[in-house]
Parts: sequence; C-alpha cells; structure tokens
Amino acid sequence: MNEQTDSKVGPVEQKPAAQQHRDRGPRGYQGSGRRSSGMGRSLRQKGMRRDSDRPIAPKKPHDIIPPLAPGVIRIVPLGGVEEVGRNMTAVEFNGDIIVIDAGIQFTDAETPGVDYILANTKYLEERKDRIKALVITHGHLDHIGGIPYLITRLGNPPIYTREFGALLIKKRQEEFPHLPPLDIKIVESSDKSIPLTADLKVRFFGLTHSIPDSTGIIIETPYGDIVNTGDVRVENENGIPVDKEIEQYKMFKDRNVLLFTMDSTGIEKPGFSPSEASILKNIDKIIAEAPGRVVIATFASQVERIIEFMNSARRYGKKVVIEGRSMRNNVDIIKHLDLVNVDHIIPIEDIEKYAPNKILMIATGAQGEEFAALMRMSNKTHKFIRLNRTDTVILSSSVIPGNERAIAKLKDNLFRHDSKIITYLDSDVHTSGHGKRGELEWVHKQIPYKFFMPVHGHHYMLKMHADLAASLGCPRENIIVPDNGSVIEISDQGKTLTRLKEKAPSDDVVVEGFSVGDVSEVLIRDRKMLAEDGMFVIIAMVNTQTGRLKKSPDIISRGFIYLRESQELLNEARHLIKKSIESTTVGMNPINFDYAKNAVNEDVSRFLFQRTAKKPIVIPVILSV
Repeated sequence: MNEQTDSKVGPVEQKPAAQQHRDRGPRGYQGSGRRSSGMGRSLRQKGMRRDSDRPIAPKKPHDIIPPLAPGVIRIVPLGGVEEVGRNMTAVEFNGDIIVIDAGIQFTDAETPGVDYILANTKYLEERKDRIKALVITHGHLDHIGGIPYLITRLGNPPIYTREFGALLIKKRQEEFPHLPPLDIKIVESSDKSIPLTADLKVRFFGLTHSIPDSTGIIIETPYGDIVNTGDVRVENENGIPVDKEIEQYKMFKDRNVLLFTMDSTGIEKPGFSPSEASILKNIDKIIAEAPGRVVIATFASQVERIIEFMNSARRYGKKVVIEGRSMRNNVDIIKHLDLVNVDHIIPIEDIEKYAPNKILMIATGAQGEEFAALMRMSNKTHKFIRLNRTDTVILSSSVIPGNERAIAKLKDNLFRHDSKIITYLDSDVHTSGHGKRGELEWVHKQIPYKFFMPVHGHHYMLKMHADLAASLGCPRENIIVPDNGSVIEISDQGKTLTRLKEKAPSDDVVVEGFSVGDVSEVLIRDRKMLAEDGMFVIIAMVNTQTGRLKKSPDIISRGFIYLRESQELLNEARHLIKKSIESTTVGMNPINFDYAKNAVNEDVSRFLFQRTAKKPIVIPVILSV
C-alpha cells in the first residue's frame, strides 16, 4: 500500500537518543509496510498525526466578511483581475446578487496536470439563495467556460445572454448530460431594462469585440449604474472610430454611471488596432491571388471573421473545408442562425475532387496546439492534407502569452514544407478583440462615470489602466485596483467608495478530469519536482524478527538517471539504504516503519543531491516479512 504523507511527522515515543537527529519530516511520497495498513491509526498511536487528522482552525477575524448594510452596493471580483481569464464579478444590493460571467482560465507550465482554473465561488455558494441571475457578456470560454462546473454550486440561477452566447452555452452543456437543464433567457434587444428584483435591473448594450452578440452589462441600482464592458475594442479607420461605435455609446450621455469597470487586456499597446475591415480586405486579396490551396488558421471564436472568409471563397469560386472540432461546432451555429450561405462547404474527404486553387480551408491550431488541425498538417500526421509549395498558410491570430514556444515549433514545421506562410507580424491579417490604449481612452471619454475599477487582466495591466483613468481626470480616490476576492462597497447613497480589509476566498479552484476543487500547493509542487528532477523509488523488505533487510533493495528511477548507465551510483545507494534502514530497525520492537522511511528518505535525498546536484522525489516503500 502506498500513501502520500505530506504532513510533518511529530516526535516518536521511546525514540533512541542516538536517533534524535533524524526527527524531520518526510519529503514527497512514502510507501507503507504490509503490517501497517491502518496508517492513520498507526500514526495516532505513535503520537503523530496527518494533516487530515488536524482540527479545522476557526476563521480569523479578517476572514469573516461583515453582513451587507442596507443601501450599500457591494462588488466582488471573484476572477479575472489577477490574470487573463476566469472572468467573474458579483454585484450585491439589499440581499440580492447578480453575477456577471463565469469563465475559465487556461493552464500553463505552472499548473501541470490541471485542465482549467475556475474562480473561487465559495462566497457565492454561501449566499446562493440570494443569486437572482447570471448575466453573460459574450460567448468566449473565459466568460462562459466555467458554467458547467459552477452553475449547480450557484443554485442554478437563470442565465441572461444574447442568442449567440446562448447557443455556445447550450453546445458546451451537451458534454455534461448529467447536469440539470439550464434556465437560459435570451435577451432579444438592448433597448429595454430587465427587472430582476425590486431594486435591480439589468440592461445589455452593444459593443465591438470578436464574436457575434458581444455586449456590455448595465446593472441599474437606485443610486446609479454599474457598467461592465466585458471584452471590448473600437472599430476604426486610421484611429478614427466609425459611426457605428459613436452610436453605440450615445446612450451613456445622459445616464448616471456610478461605477465603470472595463477590460484592461490591451492597455500596454499604444494607439488603435488595425480595423477589422482592413484585415478582411488584406486576406481577401491573398485568397484571390493564391496559386493553390489557402489554409487559414484562426480562433474558432472569430465567428464574424470566419463568415467573411466564407464569403470570400464564394466570391472567387472556391470550396470551403472546415477543420477542427471547435471550428465545426461554431460553423454549425452559424448554419443554425443562417448567418451566411454555406452550400459551398464540402467534407474534407472530397478535397481531392477539386483543383488546389479551388480550395479554402478554415482550420484551428494557430496557437500551436499539439493535436489541432494545423499542427497535424505541419508534422505530416494529417489524414487528408499534405502541404506543398503552392499552398498559402495564413495565421490569422496573434500569440497568446505562454504559447510562444508552441507557435515557434508550429512555424518551424510549416516552413519545412516550402509553403507560403503569412502571419500578423509580416502582414495585417489579424487584429485583436481587445482594444489598445487609444481605444480604451476613447471609450472612457464616452462614458461619464464617477468611480472606476479596471478588470480583466494581470495586476500590472489594471494599474496601467488606473493610471489612464487618472490622466483623464478621474480622482485617484475614486479608483480602485482590485484583487480576486476584494470586497468593494459603495455607500452613503453612492457617494463613498471603499475596499474592506476582509476578502472573499480567492484560492484557485481547478478542474482535473472529473474532479473540481481546490488545488494543493504540495501536489503542484510535487508534479513540478517530478518534471524537473524525476523520482527515485526504493523497495526494501525487512525481517520483522531481526530488523535486517531480507535482500538488497530494489530501485526504480524515472526521469532522474538511466539505471543501466549508473551502476556505480546505484551500488552506493543500495549500501546506504541498507545501512540507513537497519540503523533504525535493528533492535526496535515493534518496528516503526514510518520512522524508518523518514530516515532513509532523508539520507538518500542528501546522498543523491551530493552526487548529482539533483533533488528527485524519493519514495521509500518498506515491506515487512
């Protein structure tokens, strides 16, 4: 039986004085003997205890959030203000709560084995009977991806969203058939306020992003509006906002905006983004002039751009092939909504029936995802496509931070085919859905607000956005840069903005396969150690009558050393293991196997570090015979 013992081990009763120096905690995992299967009971009998046996400490005063006073508006950003992703904010007033978005954050090298990271919703779970609605700004996963994992924890409140977001939510929910049906309410128009409680109304307003039905949210309170833009950019021509943008923000001219919260993702980039119209014009020209097949890789969520690619294909008499699961899912929604004529889409199996210059493929994989369509084309593992020098490959997306190495590998593979490769770095074939600094500044000037709270971005982005607001005339005392879990209140009938010293729970909640819950720092640390230095497993059999080893210990190494090439090191290690175990077990009756494992763990770890300068996880498994 193997058991993870992350807790520190306490003193052992009747321990020989010569062995006192060994009284230290174990490192990593430890095995247990066959005669000590009741590990928890054995530890307690020896005066030791594991973390799971410790009483739960009472909450500290700063962990107890005071009840919301009547007439006070409370805003709690639960995610999306210390990272890019898992966007979620709660607005509370007179005992009622409205939640804005429920997204996921994608993982990186710092979270091995984790599928997604969610906002911590413990604050809401304790108040789920007060949640009146979940309102959605748009259908990207960093705003809707957490719904299947969190909605039941929130009491399954009604979800208010525009139609395209509703379809994406329903499509994703099909992967979770065990969950109860969602109560989705599609908002048909942004012209009307929707009363949710006696004191709170919600209203959607149109804005520009990179997916259909992107909206901002207005929560109307008796003291003014709480405005959340969601993700936003400004369509422009050479830095001048187009008429559509001006019209979208005219509604704020006469509104009383109490608190403005806004996307900060693009704040560090100066000026305005290239217009979507110019991007589409450039790609249309490439499609028209390409001598062979055109493969366009973009985010599946760039639905409006995908529609225009399909229009370009029709314009030049090309057939369209859709590759990638998420791309096909979104094209199915495009078909359902009848947003574009799709009768020129063909299955990939029929691609050889047409001349190469009559094929336009729209595919996933622009971020270098290992099993996405474009990566399979690049490394020659795609079932139907082999790239050649007449093909034109367009990467119509920018690099998401953290994906630089994967994209470099993708580009290396693509260039080996001698195809023509076009990226946003050498041609205007992509513009972000997140406005640059100039665009954000323009939006600020359209909305006359009293208080400002930047959201959606890393802390430095929020600080830069706060500086922008201050430079535009917002008093510093009216600006708050939050952390996840910050409890912000507007009191005195909308006159005072404060941040409480107490915080809502904000530890990461992760999705690992079928499991959803808190992530152990020890667990992540051990995974990183396994990735960096590997593991060193010791299997030893001890005669319980004599305390001596029955035979030379077995050693298993993974990710640390290659055993066949390290025989001298292994022989020394076996000698040390025998000496270490027997120095604790000979003469001890009954044998304390936990203490023996501690000793050999410490001795072997020190020995391996001295000989190799590496710190593998040492896992001793001591069996009694």
